[in-house]
Amino acid sequence: MNVLGTIDRPVTHDPKKQAPMKPSTSEPTGFATPDFTTTGAIDSRQNRTREMQLIPEALARAHMHDRLHDADRERRALRLATARRMQRRAERASLRARRALAMAVMQ
Repeated sequence: MNVLGTIDRPVTHDPKKQAPMKPSTSEPTGFATPDFTTTGAIDSRQNRTREMQLIPEALARAHMHDRLHDADRERRALRLATARRMQRRAERASLRARRALAMAVMQ
């Protein structure tokens, strides 16, 4: 007996290479489901694996997007802090100049 594979141990696990299922002769006609091609299932499975393979790339892209936004927010905060510091310094210089002018006028 030349057995190529069994149900428990098929020759191949690739659905494209497996033999198509034949309707059983013991079942009455009309009750069995009609034969259909599994290309839709195979295509959806391949799309699913393609999507699964692209998940780390999408996660990395989202992570980089978040990091870029965080860096931009950090730069804006640093720029704002620097601007406030410079404004306080300019106000102090203005007060010193006003005092010096008042002292010069008083003498």
